[in-house]
Amino acid sequence: MAHQHNRSSAAAGVSDEELLAVIADFLNMGHVDNILAMVRQEPRYLAWTGQLLEDERFAVRVGVLVLLEHLVETHPHHLDLAIDGLIERLAHSVEWVRGDAASALGIIGAQRGLAALSPLRNDPSPQVVEIVSDILSSAEHG
Repeated sequence: MAHQHNRSSAAAGVSDEELLAVIADFLNMGHVDNILAMVRQEPRYLAWTGQLLEDERFAVRVGVLVLLEHLVETHPHHLDLAIDGLIERLAHSVEWVRGDAASALGIIGAQRGLAALSPLRNDPSPQVVEIVSDILSSAEHG
């Protein structure tokens, strides 16, 4: 099914890179509902969650977290598509990317994502350590 969508996107002249930029711009403008509707139609966009968290615009990153919170409530079965990209970002050189990826994995709450957080208890960034400690503590007691 994703292959058909790639063809239709290409036929429309829109590459995945252009679509990713549009999604980031919409999140930056606070249009989370529009992106939520897109993801419901095409869940494969969730695989771009990690890439979106690399955006320097704070509103984009907050939008991603808000989007995930909505999807946990409405479409939790699609969230697995985001986990691999988020786990990759846990090793990112920029601390806020690591912190936001950890936060996103905490929102999703899947065991596979939570298990990947443990090494960040020793992260060089105190903020990342605090985020991860809070998430893992909540998971253990929740």
